[in-house]
Amino acid sequence: MSLESTVSSPTISSPAVKLATAVGRAGKRNRARKLTTRLRTIALAAIVPVGLLLLWDVMVRWTGTRLIPPPSGVAVMMWDFAFGGIYDDAYSGSLPIHFWKSVQRVYGGFFLAALAGIPLGLMLGRIPVLRAMMDPTLSLLRPIPVTAWLPLSMIFFGLGPKSAVFLVFLGAFYPILLNTVFGVKSVDARLFEAAGMLGCSGPQLFRAVVLPAALPSIFNGLRLGASFAWILIVVGEMTGVPEGLGAVIMDGRTLSRTDLVITGMIIIGITGFVSDRLLVMLSNHFLRWSPQHHA
Repeated sequence: MSLESTVSSPTISSPAVKLATAVGRAGKRNRARKLTTRLRTIALAAIVPVGLLLLWDVMVRWTGTRLIPPPSGVAVMMWDFAFGGIYDDAYSGSLPIHFWKSVQRVYGGFFLAALAGIPLGLMLGRIPVLRAMMDPTLSLLRPIPVTAWLPLSMIFFGLGPKSAVFLVFLGAFYPILLNTVFGVKSVDARLFEAAGMLGCSGPQLFRAVVLPAALPSIFNGLRLGASFAWILIVVGEMTGVPEGLGAVIMDGRTLSRTDLVITGMIIIGITGFVSDRLLVMLSNHFLRWSPQHHA
């Protein structure tokens, strides 16, 4: 019996072994394909930034200007701004505090804009009477530049971070609001008919139909609002705040420290990019039922 088992065992297990081997090879090929795709995406995304850096360096050397530093000079400034030990001035090693203050103001204004813009946009999109009442006023206020609100913000909130948060809020509010309204108004009427036939009404209809169908537009508005929030932090921190990336940029302009200005610009750009990627990840998570909306 033992001999029979020994003889028959390879025959019985051979298909299973082959299947397991094939599955393992397919898994390796799939992982290798994903890695290749990711590396290709990173390489393609790096072409333009690397090209711009090379063009920047060539133009500075060719013109011989001292007003704009080469990329190597900005890299040195970024290192000193983050870790210190090179220039040993007021900005050496001060990145953490400036960065943290700007993050508080940007996301404070952004979250306030989202808390106000999304519910109001949902109501304006679903209630025609409310939309008729508020749309003219919103259309009148929307074209006013945020910089025009700067003096009033300092009167309303005084010098300091509250004025900066208010200006960031204004910049992020309208993209979030308008995209939410557009998303709600774009919901297919047949979805309401189908939901009504299934017995959905009132709040249940809103949760089951309106909100999921409007989510793609809402996330587009959040991405635009986050971008505008980082754009406007420089204006917001013109309100007399001593710390923040916008304040550093303004100080660099006053002191003719172009390397400091460009350093602040690069840090804001990188942080805004990371913020956008996080929102894309959230969008892909909540819209995983809709592959065409994956970014």
